[in-house]
Amino acid sequence: MKNNPTDFWNDRFGQEEFIYGTEPNQFFKEQLQKLQKGTLLLPAEGEGRNAVYAAAKGWNVTAFDMSVKAKEKALQLAELKAVDITYEVIGVQEFQTDEKFDVIGLCYVHFPIAIRKKTHHHLLQFLKVGGQVVFEAFAKAQLENDSGGPKNEAMLFSIDEIKQELTGLEFKLLEERTIELSEGNYHKGKAQVIRFVGVKV
Repeated sequence: MKNNPTDFWNDRFGQEEFIYGTEPNQFFKEQLQKLQKGTLLLPAEGEGRNAVYAAAKGWNVTAFDMSVKAKEKALQLAELKAVDITYEVIGVQEFQTDEKFDVIGLCYVHFPIAIRKKTHHHLLQFLKVGGQVVFEAFAKAQLENDSGGPKNEAMLFSIDEIKQELTGLEFKLLEERTIELSEGNYHKGKAQVIRFVGVKV
């Protein structure tokens, strides 16, 4: 793995195929269907599968990622599906906007532990009061599986860490569970994940 995360992700997203597939994350899709359409922020959105799905369903989507290759793939997918998304190439800590969003989607967004709590709070400032966060990521127990995710336990999540780091949210759902992933070549097989839906209070 390259030491520079931008180089790592540019290499990975520079492959011809959509490495996490072109379909949205299933949990994200299920939760979005329950909500009234509005504005959606997708940090570290990668190849755009969630952004393009949401835009096709009538959401006003803003996405970003540190990888220019991710943006190229996302815009390619958006063109294929004939939808418009706003997509910026920028690091998460540098991202700024005056907009307050109805929903923030965090799907397999694993920040280094040194910046994770600060970064989550940085993102929550862009969520309206009453707005929701839809989150799915790998749990610590995922280290026992070979279906994807960081191999550094500190970058994986526990329920207690979620509660400590994402203060200001009231959790409508917060659970750890075993699922079967089928998201391209890099998320495939049995996986241990943490999911939540949280409302900003």
